[in-house]
Amino acid sequence: MGWGGVVTSPEFFVDILSYTIAGNVTFLYFALLQGTYLTCAARSHAKDSNLHEGTVIGSFNGEFWGFFASHQFIGNLISLAILQDDKTGSTSGTTFLYTVFLCSMTLGTILLCFLHKRNDEKGTSSVDSSVSFYSSLLSQTKLVISPLFDIRMLLIIPLIAYSGLQQAFVWAEFTKDVVKPALGVSGVAGSMAIYGAFDAICSLGAGRLSSGVTSITWIVLGGALLQSCVFASLLVKNSFTGVLKYVFPLLHASLLGIGDGVLNTQLSALLALLFKQNTEAAFAQLKVWQCGAIALVFFMSPYISLQAMLGIMLAGVCAALSTFLFLTLHVEKAFSHSSY
Repeated sequence: MGWGGVVTSPEFFVDILSYTIAGNVTFLYFALLQGTYLTCAARSHAKDSNLHEGTVIGSFNGEFWGFFASHQFIGNLISLAILQDDKTGSTSGTTFLYTVFLCSMTLGTILLCFLHKRNDEKGTSSVDSSVSFYSSLLSQTKLVISPLFDIRMLLIIPLIAYSGLQQAFVWAEFTKDVVKPALGVSGVAGSMAIYGAFDAICSLGAGRLSSGVTSITWIVLGGALLQSCVFASLLVKNSFTGVLKYVFPLLHASLLGIGDGVLNTQLSALLALLFKQNTEAAFAQLKVWQCGAIALVFFMSPYISLQAMLGIMLAGVCAALSTFLFLTLHVEKAFSHSSY
């Protein structure tokens, strides 16, 4: 059976759907736990060491997202070293590559078992066994959607959605329509390795620099403006000749990586600082809107041009920055004054 028969078979769609659902549910679960645990651990460490909470939260997020982003750099280098194209056009070494990634995942799962419970200053509430399952489910549902009734979350959602848009743009449109025509298939791994390296370095640096809402505002503004410059330059001209054919895709990849590192670290730190009473629900909203934006780009990708996507990205970053700046300059200042 040819590839077309495999793609159009019902079994193929059932397998893809099941793998997609299982993979995304698992990812969302671990992503939610990561944000909640990291925030709780940072608050506990700040209290135990008498350190500034905002600085510790920023540092913890920077270190985590720095190591997380390094997988794009290391993973692409491993793929370049293991995968080989033979004369028939097929790729060898995939089984060994899967084994390497499986061992890495197993090691991470084992290390996860060594995490221990960290309580914040308010402690954790015990579950009342007398409460019925229905009442507990209703209470948890209200807890999850409660941030949607907070004006601060509504103003952050455009920035969260943009963070998902820019990630999907890199994975889908940028590699397909910018890097591949200029550098070829082999150049995609190299450009993504550069993207991951700058993402990791910027995550570490941005995490160290963030200490509160004001510093987060300036860092996010800088990262978003860098990405806006990339979108604008690609909108004007996305194909080059000579040496620029190799330089500009790699330069764009590095700038996009810097912006992604900024958004990952600062969004997590911002939610941890603004939603101290409902951290789990805030991070749940982060992943819901972020993943929804990523899915939207992949669904739209086959039907719109690169120019249209770049226009959407520019409109998205403008809308995200407008609501974010309104939050940090007006709304959050009012919340801060009312808390005293």
